[in-house]
Amino acid sequence: QTVPEELQNGGGFGYVVAFRPLGTVSWMQTVVASPDAARYVFRNESLPPFSPYEVKVGVYNNKGEGSFSPVTVVYSAEEEPARAPTTVLARSLSASDVEVSWAPPWENQHKGRIQGYEVRCWRHDEKEENAKRIRTVGNQTSTKVSNLRGNALYHLAVRAYNTAGTGPSSAAVNVTTKKPRESCQTSPCQLFVQIYQAQPFYLTLFLRSFPVLYRWNRQSSTSVIETNKTSVELSLPFDEDYIIEIKPFSDGGDGSSSEQIRIPKISNAYARGSGSSTSSACTLSALSTIMISLTARSSL
Repeated sequence: QTVPEELQNGGGFGYVVAFRPLGTVSWMQTVVASPDAARYVFRNESLPPFSPYEVKVGVYNNKGEGSFSPVTVVYSAEEEPARAPTTVLARSLSASDVEVSWAPPWENQHKGRIQGYEVRCWRHDEKEENAKRIRTVGNQTSTKVSNLRGNALYHLAVRAYNTAGTGPSSAAVNVTTKKPRESCQTSPCQLFVQIYQAQPFYLTLFLRSFPVLYRWNRQSSTSVIETNKTSVELSLPFDEDYIIEIKPFSDGGDGSSSEQIRIPKISNAYARGSGSSTSSACTLSALSTIMISLTARSSL
């Protein structure tokens, strides 16, 4: 930082920059004559990248030299890593996640620090330049790549980076994500509703239909399927709670509804209503069975 004018105490103010390679005795010095100067660049083509130097800065004016700042250590500019990471491995964790790990380059095979690693991941039918990129920080040598497509072949490569840029890439490794789990999230579940009359047969002769009312638990609008049979199949999404009730109908009008039956996310449903119920785990081929008992009333 420059010295304010009120503290320069005279004309001819400037700076003295002294520096030496860390561990040596002799100081090199140069004069920067401008009082507004805030930097000095030492150029030496033979200077190794990321070389440590001790540096101190003093001041002077027409009356003589002032004191020096405390000594600090600075580094010459670094170059990007010269070697690629080794032993790159990848494994599929799920339909959307893979884990990749690697070993760092040998210490004597790169110039400058390694500040982290860049993992590139691209699908087999994509171009490498459009790869997804994930950067780690520090000496971390594994990471997870997420939001991938299920049952797809991916290529992954790793390279080290620092302030100068990224180094060469490792050889690409291949991994295939796992197949997505088949569930009713990709296809509606079939719900098989079986209706049983609890009253004698002659009381049900006049029933003309059994409207089945169902709706999402979080919605007020109701859908209706009408059947004159004692069973019906409904195709419902997998991940929604449903409310179902039965309302018998005859020439005399609507009868009394059954109690509401709540089906909590069919994959693990145990319906509760006026009758007993059983259910099976919901897959693309499994059926959940709800048995409902109705009471025929004389008002019909």
